[in-house]
Amino acid sequence: MKSNYSKRIYELRLEKGLSQSSLAKEIGVTQKAIDFWEKAINEPKATFIINLSQFFGVSTDYLLGLED
Repeated sequence: MKSNYSKRIYELRLEKGLSQSSLAKEIGVTQKAIDFWEKAINEPKATFIINLSQFFGVSTDYLLGLED
């Protein structure tokens, strides 16, 4: 089962029409990191959660599934 953050990253990325590679370049990680986050294999570090929330214009709580 996917975690809240993995679903949110995937959905937000698709809404922006981005590939995993292009999102990775935007926030300074590898494409594999994005892939692992979306599959809930690894969790993003706090720094990348902040980078993702700023990039997508959402709160960290939203990204983590703590609020709708």
